[in-house]
Amino acid sequence: MAAKSDLEVDQRKSRYESPLVARYASPEMAYNFSDKKKFTTWRKLWLILAKAQKKVGLNITEEQLTEMETNLETIDFKMAAEEERKRRHDVMAHVYTFAHCCPKAAPIIHLGATSCFVGDNTDLIVLRDAFDIVLPKLARCIHRLSNFAAENKSLPTLGFTHFQPAQLTTVGKRASLWLSDLCMDLRNLTRARDDLRFRGVKGTTGTQASFLTLFDGDAEKVDELDRLVTNLADFKESYIVTGQTYSRKIDVDVLSCLASLGASIHKICTDIRLLANLKELEEPFEKDQIGSSAMPYKRNPMRSERCCSLARHLMTLCMNPLQTLSVQWMERTLDDSANRRICLAEAFLTADIILSTLQNISEGLVVYPKVIERHIQQELPFMASENIIMAMVKAGGSRQECHEHIRTLSQEAANVVKQEGGDNDLVERIKRTEYFTPVWDQLDQLLDPKTFIGRAPEQVTQFITKEVTPALEPYKEHLAGTVELTL
Repeated sequence: MAAKSDLEVDQRKSRYESPLVARYASPEMAYNFSDKKKFTTWRKLWLILAKAQKKVGLNITEEQLTEMETNLETIDFKMAAEEERKRRHDVMAHVYTFAHCCPKAAPIIHLGATSCFVGDNTDLIVLRDAFDIVLPKLARCIHRLSNFAAENKSLPTLGFTHFQPAQLTTVGKRASLWLSDLCMDLRNLTRARDDLRFRGVKGTTGTQASFLTLFDGDAEKVDELDRLVTNLADFKESYIVTGQTYSRKIDVDVLSCLASLGASIHKICTDIRLLANLKELEEPFEKDQIGSSAMPYKRNPMRSERCCSLARHLMTLCMNPLQTLSVQWMERTLDDSANRRICLAEAFLTADIILSTLQNISEGLVVYPKVIERHIQQELPFMASENIIMAMVKAGGSRQECHEHIRTLSQEAANVVKQEGGDNDLVERIKRTEYFTPVWDQLDQLLDPKTFIGRAPEQVTQFITKEVTPALEPYKEHLAGTVELTL
């Protein structure tokens, strides 16, 4: 047995496997796009169709339904593969495979249906279930980052525009910008999920002609069949009009919001990577983790780098459904099929991975206040110059004269920083200049970083209270638990 197992491992290692599944994806998302899920769902749909047809009046027996229900999971994948090689048709291969283990039900399996009855309806079920996997994960990321924002809402830090030092903000306020994007993603994904409808029973070109024939021209029975099948599949509505397939614009809608999520996470993790370079913020770093094979001192932000790498892949995937939609001639062309097998699964697998990784990051973010304070002190004297001028004017000084003194001293201090590599000594220069005697005793107050952060703490509190907390309410039972990365 051991030798056989080793041989199977060797054989698996001799062919390409997508890293999305082999290295990263969660078991639940990997299963959601598996052949097992896909083909058992096909069988469930054939059973749903038969149950609905019986209820509407077709001669289908309970014995046939029981036989189908008993064999939903007993798929002979080897037989199905052989049938597909012979018939060059995946759906008919599985019709024959299902019929083989359901001889009594064989005559009514796939009755009146087209391949898209199982293909497209299964895709819609799988997409809905995939949303149900990623949405709670996104909610957990928002929850963790909202805690981080609240904890650090009053911690001053340098703001950056153009990645150049700007007016102060707070660590928590910056995190609230990340949260704002993720809350938009939560709304977008929720809307896309809730907008999904069922294809239902529409026939080969969407006209329901085959079902109209099946029920001897009784349109009410066709409508009832469509309604029953839709409800049995746990959808509230079906699309009223389709071609042979549901509109591929739906795939565009789904992947566009996932691509937008990818952009949000890329931005967040890029910020974390830049802050790690400044040594102000770090993602989790484990005791035995190695940052570099050559440089043992390094603590590379590899989780954030992974998120950025995979987010770029996610962002590009939305181009596939856009192009597929644009070339779907008339009622349908089959050049959508192979492309959709790849891009739909990869989009959700990738989103699943980066959300799990972002949750892991956000649960272990480390802030270094002393480093942040040092960086502030390098820039704050320049930023405080206007406050010092105002204080001098209040003490009876001339605004223009004070401005010229500050300008001269600032240039000298900047020269020390840039040309000599020294610290910003503007405050010391002001303390040595007799002209500024009237405000010497105010300098500590004028240079207190907390006086430069505006309403940042209140904004964070208000945002979390009014937007984040209500957004998380539907997911309050899913916010517990941590993520441990295996790689």
